[in-house]
Amino acid sequence: MVRFSGLSLFAKALGNHQSWPELWPDAQPKPAYDAVIVGAGGHGLGAAYYLAKKYGITKVAVIEKGWLGGGNTGRNTTIVRSNYLYDESAHLYDHAVKLWDGLSQDLNFNVMYSKRGVMMLAHNVHDIQSFQRHIHANRLNGVDNEWLTPEQAKEYCPPLDISPEARYPVLGAALQRRGGTARHDSVAWGYARAASALGVDIIQNCMVTGIRRGADGAVEGVETTRGYIATKKVGVSAAGNTSVVMRMAGLDFPLESYPLQALVSEPVKPVFPCVVMSNTVHAYISQSDKGELVIGAGTDQYVSYSQRGALHIVEHTLAAICEIFPMFRRMRMLRNWGGIVDVTPDRSPILGKTPVPGLYVNCGWGTGGFKATPGAGDLLAYTIAKDEPHPINAPFNLDRFRGGRLIDEAAAAAVAH
Repeated sequence: MVRFSGLSLFAKALGNHQSWPELWPDAQPKPAYDAVIVGAGGHGLGAAYYLAKKYGITKVAVIEKGWLGGGNTGRNTTIVRSNYLYDESAHLYDHAVKLWDGLSQDLNFNVMYSKRGVMMLAHNVHDIQSFQRHIHANRLNGVDNEWLTPEQAKEYCPPLDISPEARYPVLGAALQRRGGTARHDSVAWGYARAASALGVDIIQNCMVTGIRRGADGAVEGVETTRGYIATKKVGVSAAGNTSVVMRMAGLDFPLESYPLQALVSEPVKPVFPCVVMSNTVHAYISQSDKGELVIGAGTDQYVSYSQRGALHIVEHTLAAICEIFPMFRRMRMLRNWGGIVDVTPDRSPILGKTPVPGLYVNCGWGTGGFKATPGAGDLLAYTIAKDEPHPINAPFNLDRFRGGRLIDEAAAAAVAH
């Protein structure tokens, strides 16, 4: 079972600032934890797990302002893929896909990873040229991706309408067979359970209110709504709230937050065999193991911290889905929701060290966060443990915005930002 640390643990192991002399009367306040991770989503829990498993750093606290996995981890469409254009992105996301492949065995918890394939539809000449460029770039990086004719796409996904008279005619598709889906809450609970078994403390309903720094500018600990926690290393992995947390350390981050909506239909028997995306119409669809059609939209056009979005976005997405898959026109929507995605100027994440010694960050994934979950957690753990980035995440540093070496993956999400 996950060990949810309570007030008794805080009184004993953390205490408040006034209690430090009683615990260690002969010295400066000692760290209560070797590392603190802010955010108990998939990325944060994954980082804690890998810190404990791979580097033997078990004195770790994961603090979460709400409940475990209740942020963006619980508000996504569960898609896994690595067919990104640029070398840096392909290496990053394929690292995650390779970890996805054995994650259930590693955690001894079924994350329901299903390699059912991710197909990206081409509706015009620009789409054809763009996707074929992606395919060639992916193959150069050892990432599987292939081109399908409309007939082959129809064979792979029978509900697809490929008639020439369609409003969005299908001219072909790019298919990554290793892509697919996983169960989002299973991923969070799998990491939480495994990390807890290794000694990690997971503290819910504990919001960060400040980051304490010493005379040398380095991190000394975090202030929370449940007391002060002393630590020399803080990793922030709090989607939608990174800018707020970073301002506590005196840092401004190049992030904008947008609502991102999705919905599910009433459950039906298995009818949809893969994941299908359409960049042109900003829509994507798959079927969950419970039988629901999972449908995602593009980001809203305005900046907001609201976990709901504009109605016209959902209407446009559903109209497009019904045009591409006419057999779903009589399906009923069961529920819809919104998450908050942090977006950087080049639509690629920031993963690495910050100018503040002892402060590390993992943010800006946009719509790519869930598919990167095991890779992001693994690389954040490496960076915290070694105090330097792994070669895979080294290009995704904060300094790239100063030097202009951007990784512009704006069109890599099948629903472009």
